[in-house]
Amino acid sequence: MNRDLTKGPVMGSMLAFAVPMILGDLLQQCYNVADTLIVGKYLGKNALAAVGSSFTLMTFLTSILLGLCMGSGAVFSIRFGQRDEEGLREGAHAAFALIAALTLALNAAAFLCLDWVRVFLRVPEEVWGMMREYLAVIFCGIAATFLYNYFASFLRAVGNSVVPLVFLAASAGLNIVLDLWFVLGLQRGAGGAAEATVIAQYVSGTGIAAYTLVKYPQLRPGGGRFQVKPARVREIAGFSILTCVQQSVMNLGILMVQGLVNSFGPTVMAAFAAAVKIDAFAYMPVQDFGNAFSTFIAQNYGAKREDRIRAGLKGAALASLAFCVAVSALVFAFAGPLMGLFVEAGEAETILEGVRYLRIEGAFYCGIGCLFLLYGLYRALGRPGMSVVLTVVSLGTRVALAHILSNLPAFGVAGIWWSVPIGWALADVVGLLYYLVRQKRLFAWDRADSLQSV
Repeated sequence: MNRDLTKGPVMGSMLAFAVPMILGDLLQQCYNVADTLIVGKYLGKNALAAVGSSFTLMTFLTSILLGLCMGSGAVFSIRFGQRDEEGLREGAHAAFALIAALTLALNAAAFLCLDWVRVFLRVPEEVWGMMREYLAVIFCGIAATFLYNYFASFLRAVGNSVVPLVFLAASAGLNIVLDLWFVLGLQRGAGGAAEATVIAQYVSGTGIAAYTLVKYPQLRPGGGRFQVKPARVREIAGFSILTCVQQSVMNLGILMVQGLVNSFGPTVMAAFAAAVKIDAFAYMPVQDFGNAFSTFIAQNYGAKREDRIRAGLKGAALASLAFCVAVSALVFAFAGPLMGLFVEAGEAETILEGVRYLRIEGAFYCGIGCLFLLYGLYRALGRPGMSVVLTVVSLGTRVALAHILSNLPAFGVAGIWWSVPIGWALADVVGLLYYLVRQKRLFAWDRADSLQSV
């Protein structure tokens, strides 16, 4: 089931690899979307606001682990392209040890700082009780998130994007069933929705871990085969920490915006919570395509196939543009009915605010599509620091403009929404200019060769 992306048709190989990843992450969104749908429809506006704000916080926390796994996956892909089995094995051991240690530290910090969340995010009194109940349970799933993303990154790095999809499909279905049972059947409220999600997360995390360890016995501890070499840890850290910083900065900016949104009260909070879920489904495919594109580039970078890299760049750019234009049109046209899926018809003000968000921000998905490709390109070519720069430009602009424009009577809350596409556009300009100026150096093979000598 492993796919060698250094051979075969460029776009055919890339799309065949990307589709399972896209389907997988769409299913992963079902974790929180199921919570949001059921909570919004049956527990009311305040519960919806609580779960929505919790989702933003959890996205920030898990982005740290996701960034580490993505960065490690880039190293795995390069090793696979180099046909360096020993380096791949040792790198996988080092990455597991590093990320597992950081997962434990992150989980402990999350529980210790739980009551500070209210102040940092400016959560209204009427929302905090349910939000705290939800977070106290959902934090228990952080370890499961690590397990799934680590083993999924390894499998995708060696060309297997189907198995991660299978485990996500099973756990997403389980999450929906448990959500309905816990919230409607057992009347366990927002905490019940969190319990359903955590159980489903552990099903996918432990399941994919067991599969990978059976399929790749060299990854198992024991017999002196599990080795954590300092040189490999430094190698993994060099790639993954900057990717982690990029993901964390991106989601920290979003978290800061969430705090600003919360200051406008439960109605705006609920509108934002629902609209963000629609957002996630709308542009998640192009984000996953960017991750598949990154694996394609990394494997061919390791194999020194510049011809395939340049062909992949052109094809990926055209495919991403076409998709984003189509999705923007659909979201703009159906913003109202989409909001109606999450919010009761009687909450007209909430629906209208959500529609305004979607029609401002959703009209410019091309911006985020281009940005995801740039992230994937620079990560695959061993330039994760450039991804950090682009994230700082995008999110720095977003946070600054959100605070400035929202305080102007002419904009109000809409100023927060307009800050998003402006940030994307500025980051795209910086990323494209850097590529045009430095492209010869970007394809220097000495950096890939240096990895082999570790």
